[in-house]
Amino acid sequence: MPILHWLTRDADLRTAAQVPFRLLTEEPALSHDADGSGGADGLLVQGDNLEALKALLPFYAGRVKCIYIDPPYNTRSAFEHYDDNLEHAQWLGMIVPRLMLLREFLSEDGSIWVSIDDNEGHYLKVVMDEVFGRRNFVTTFIWQKVDSPNDNKVPITPDHEFILCYERNAEQAGFRQKSDESLLDAYRVSAEEPRPHRD
Repeated sequence: MPILHWLTRDADLRTAAQVPFRLLTEEPALSHDADGSGGADGLLVQGDNLEALKALLPFYAGRVKCIYIDPPYNTRSAFEHYDDNLEHAQWLGMIVPRLMLLREFLSEDGSIWVSIDDNEGHYLKVVMDEVFGRRNFVTTFIWQKVDSPNDNKVPITPDHEFILCYERNAEQAGFRQKSDESLLDAYRVSAEEPRPHRD
């Protein structure tokens, strides 16, 4: 299986294991149940996301059915809350330890869904093949954006992004169905029945 090499790869692969465990401290005034009315379960964690993941891991390891993340696309844009202008190796160094920790959260039948665009999407696919296992790759969904900004500074403006989907364990998650006729019945168009022409 191909793997990516970058200057800090070895150190970045060790980062997830070296992040110290930190205790989460509750802020009662910010609690959903601050008034004692009996709120729903859930957590809002503020802080560095790598440290937050490590702090949550003892409570949720192997218990999460679905993870969705929307990491920085590395578009060279300026955002108030995160850096989206990293050198490529820095971006890889940021995403790899987080993916390694997120994998530990997934239940055996769980899946992870990651939004990305062309800036880092192809590198992300190779990295996720390594972290989650190539056999656990489900598919790449194409998400067509409703509006695609075009200020006429560039001749081509992409109108889509991607969502990569991986299972924790392909044998357990069940996205792949060997031969489900009911699935095939749901599709009107087949090789024998071509798609109708649109004007």
